[in-house]
Amino acid sequence: MKLASQEGLAAGNTLQEKLDALAEAGYEGIEFWGGGLAERTDEIRRACKDHPVQPAAICAGFQGCPLDADKRERDKASADICRLLELAGELNMAGLIVVPVFGSPRIPDLSPLASAVQLEMDLLLKLCEDWAHAAEKAGTAVLLEPLNRYETHLLKTLQDAAGICEKIGSPHIKIIADFFHMSIEEASMPHAIEKAAKHIAHVHLADSNRLLPGLGHTDFKSGFNALKNIGYTGYMSLECGNPNTDKMQGLKTSAQFMKQQMMP
Repeated sequence: MKLASQEGLAAGNTLQEKLDALAEAGYEGIEFWGGGLAERTDEIRRACKDHPVQPAAICAGFQGCPLDADKRERDKASADICRLLELAGELNMAGLIVVPVFGSPRIPDLSPLASAVQLEMDLLLKLCEDWAHAAEKAGTAVLLEPLNRYETHLLKTLQDAAGICEKIGSPHIKIIADFFHMSIEEASMPHAIEKAAKHIAHVHLADSNRLLPGLGHTDFKSGFNALKNIGYTGYMSLECGNPNTDKMQGLKTSAQFMKQQMMP
């Protein structure tokens, strides 16, 4: 398993400075926001060439909403998702993180024909079929992200997202396991990880208070052990706040904490 960080958490002003700082702090990957990424691919290739820190994944950054009631918004989201999948493939990343919808349903309830959630799930399955083809062509994956009940109504557990993967049956539709959301929604994080094992292709890390690992009460050791038990060898990327006034020191301390939690 390899530690990574979202770009915005890294110390430094330029991408090169951020990569160097992450390497010094003990990280091996960097996760990018998808917005504006197309204009940065050459910069990323140059900076990451032969560098110990490599591109890990793209975190969203697409326009629109895949499950919006307005077809124009859905089409905008899907077009952006397909383009970002191309970039993820070009940069040899695990994939593109996709949250299908935030908040409440945007599609109207058509009961007794179908509820809003039924319509959303049917639409998501159709979209995932299309995205799977785009991801296969790009050589990467869609990473469906379950959130917690306060941020979405749809995919809230690893099994919710794994169910989509099972129905699609493509190795290019995967899921991301986020420790913060799991700490709210899963009865047992290790059990959830083990049950969804074959679908997990990326991990997000944040403590119970959504700060750096080590600053809350999340049981990272049991979660890391579960990931090791399923043979996970991919990136685990920070998606959290860093309250330390010395950003670099905060990242170093958290990396040391996580590496201790990964020890037998």
